[in-house]
Formats: sequence, structure tokens, C-alpha cells
Amino acid sequence: MGNLCTCFSPKTPVKTKKPTKRLQGNSQTAPNSSNRWTRVRSTRKDTHDALIHEQALAAAILFRQHQQQNGSDSGSFPFDRSISLRYPNGSGSKKTQLPRSSSSRARSLTDPLLQPHQLVNRDIKLDDLDTNHFVLVHGGGFGAWCWYKTIALLEEGGFKVTAIDLAGSGIHSFDTNGITSLSQYVKPLADFLDKLADGEKVLSWYVSTADISIEFCFPPEPQTILVGHDFGGACISYAMELFPHKVSKAIYVAAAMLTNGQSTLDMFSQKAGSSELMQQAQTFVYANGNNHPPTAINLDKSLLRDLLFNQSPGKDVALASVSMRPIPFAPVLEKLNLSDSKYGTVRRFYIETSEDNAIPITLQESMINSSPPEKVFRLKGADHSPFFSKPQALHKLLVEILKIPST
Repeated sequence: MGNLCTCFSPKTPVKTKKPTKRLQGNSQTAPNSSNRWTRVRSTRKDTHDALIHEQALAAAILFRQHQQQNGSDSGSFPFDRSISLRYPNGSGSKKTQLPRSSSSRARSLTDPLLQPHQLVNRDIKLDDLDTNHFVLVHGGGFGAWCWYKTIALLEEGGFKVTAIDLAGSGIHSFDTNGITSLSQYVKPLADFLDKLADGEKVLSWYVSTADISIEFCFPPEPQTILVGHDFGGACISYAMELFPHKVSKAIYVAAAMLTNGQSTLDMFSQKAGSSELMQQAQTFVYANGNNHPPTAINLDKSLLRDLLFNQSPGKDVALASVSMRPIPFAPVLEKLNLSDSKYGTVRRFYIETSEDNAIPITLQESMINSSPPEKVFRLKGADHSPFFSKPQALHKLLVEILKIPST
């Protein structure tokens, strides 16, 4: 999860005129004594390193638990570099504080920072204690509710997850018919990203003993991975142009991955007749009168299963039928302004859905060919809503993409 720096205080060297020859002389006159001393030093070093690792692991676990329990995932509370341990300001309880010794004597390497039974999960590795943050963005008509399976799976894996309700979607109270631009529709996502801290600032935490000083470095803000579904793909592209430095990776799940100057409507129009079912299911809403452009699009509930959920469980179809809201029309018409210097700097990945009736696989591949991402994955047997039809497989791919290192 961070960098672990250890500093050993070297022992005072024995004064000698020719140390190399002296070592050779000792090996000849007392070989058994020399070998025994070498074995003792080796054993002490192994024990020394093992204790260091245990201390580092235990401290990192407690640090992360303390952040979660106090609602401080940003790591914003100050640490004083001048002392070994510092508790966060404003903490009223010492239940989660690191154990301190009441003795005035210096702590030695035989006094571990934590006892083994105090480790919550002995299988956790220091490098796995990350703070990666998945931000899930729903598609047209959906809401944050559609990610409930994905949220549960990711959180069980120890990841931080935020599902956004875009304007007029889910429980967001705004009237869909009043949305007149893509920026207005994406505002909840933009506001969320705007509040994230800039850069990868590092917070250092020191744990000291008589013989050793250990430094833990934690990024106060997690690595942010945007995941967009359906029309949410155009929304995360818009956000990437605004906040490229705050997004490490972008994952398009059966989503609109547009090129510069293209709108979502353009994308659907480039493959005439690509989804006749979609055209049949759409009903336009004219809240401003029939003499004005449509304000929203409704989907025929009787066609939802065939269009969006042809491989999904019935209970999820029922949930969607009572939860979906109209899709604002103006954002669908808006052309994106995407630059190589901003949007182009974010690593992109695409997840295809092979049994998709809303955005057929041919249309997905057309978008991929027009703007190739870093890597393409395919969910076999998944409909347009893989968070319902293939939640485990989708979760596995999200984590796999997260772990892809920089090239």
C-alpha cells in the first residue's frame, strides 16, 4: 500500500589495520568459532527482518481500519514527524489507537508492535492494503441502484466504491425534462471528482524503536477508476476531459465510447438499423410542446426484458421496471470535445457484452476500432446489463483491469 523504509543503525566498527587479512586469519585459527558467529548473525538478521515485516503489516492494517472507522479515507489528519506515534486530532476514543507501552524503557526488537492475535487477517499482504476507488456511473434511464451487486462484491474485496446518481436519475430529485446540456446531466459526477484532492500527495507515518525506524507512506486519495455503462460512457469521457489528473483508468462497460466531435446519437446513427428493438422501445417526451424538440426518452416497460435484460434474473428486471426514469434528450445530442492532452492521457479499457440487444456487439466493435482502448475484454453470455446477468464475471474483470500495471 505504500513504501516501507527501514533504517538500521550500524554497529561501531572494530578498529583494525587490515580487516580483510584479520578475517582470513580468524577463519584459519578458529574456523568453528567463526562459522558459529556467522550462523548467529544470520539467524538474528532473519528474526530482525521478520519482526520488521510484522510491525509494518500490523501498523498498516490498523492505520487503514482507523481511517475507515473515523470516516477519514482522505488521510487528511496531520502527523508529526518528530515523534514515533501520533494519534489523529479530535479522536475521543483510544479503542482504535495503536498500543503503547507504559514502561519508560526503550522498546526492543523482542517487543513486537502488535501480538499475532491482534492482526485482523493474517493473509493480508502489505502491498494489498491499497485504497483504490471505483466510481460507478450508470447508463441512460438507470441509477446508482443498478450497481448493487457490483458494489457488494467490490466492498467485500476491500475496495472503496462510489455509485453516482446523475442529474434526474435514481434518487436525484431534478426533473429530467429540465436537463438542457450534458454538463448539467454530468454535474453530480463532476462535483464529486472536483472534491477529490489533487495529485498523489504522500502522508508519512513513523514507527520507531530503539534500534529501528520504520516509515509508512500512504496516498491520502485513492486511485480513482471510472466505470461507465451505456450512456454513462459518454459521461465519463466528459469527466476525463475535465479532470484527467484525477482519473487513473476508465472502464467502458457496453458503453458509448465516443470520438472527438461525436455525440451519442451520432454513434447510434452510424449503424443504421443496428438495434431495431431499441427504436421500437423508445417513446419521446415533449414537455415543452410538440412544436419543440423532445425533452426526454422513455423506454417501453413491456420491452425492457428483451432490450436490456434478456439474460438477467427476473427479480432484477422487476427492480429495473419500477426504478428506471426517463433519459434526458439534450445530452444525447451534444457532441463531445475531447483532447489528446487531457482525455487522451487517461488509460481506457472496454468490456464487450456478447448478448447485447441495446448496443449490439457489432456497434461496440465499431466504437473500439474508431478509438482503440488499451485493452478489450469480452463477457460471454452477458446482456446489456452485465451487473445483473454476469455480476461475478464483471467483478473479476474490474479487479483484473485495476491490477494492470503501467507500461
